[in-house]
Amino acid sequence: MSISDLYSSGAHKRDLGHFANIVKLALADDIITEGEQRLLDRMARRLEISEDEYKNILKNPEKYPTNPPVDYDKRIERLYNLTKMIFVDNEVVGNEASVMRKIAIGLGFPTDNAEKVVDEAIHLTMNDNDLEGFTKAVKRVNKI
Repeated sequence: MSISDLYSSGAHKRDLGHFANIVKLALADDIITEGEQRLLDRMARRLEISEDEYKNILKNPEKYPTNPPVDYDKRIERLYNLTKMIFVDNEVVGNEASVMRKIAIGLGFPTDNAEKVVDEAIHLTMNDNDLEGFTKAVKRVNKI
């Protein structure tokens, strides 16, 4: 096995974990809406999730651990993608924010600051911030 195969495998495992987190947010209210389904389909294509992997993740997203990227900006990008899932149906239910905080901690955001980071992420997404503005604001809130 070559080093590129090892890297590819690790990157794909991170993508599977990220997709599972997106599914957890979609299922937070026990219903996958049409908009959530479209976003799941788009993210699956973008993350190169196979049809079998997709089905398995939908059945049991808890089986896939969060494997955060080492790069801080990539972790913020993951947070951005996850926050987009919350707003795909134009509302945030209480459980979605709770799931989001747990995922933020799994992504490597400090436990004592995760609530502030998630609240800011939700606020930024409500105001249609792009990834660049989102990244700057989250860094400010997270003091990094």
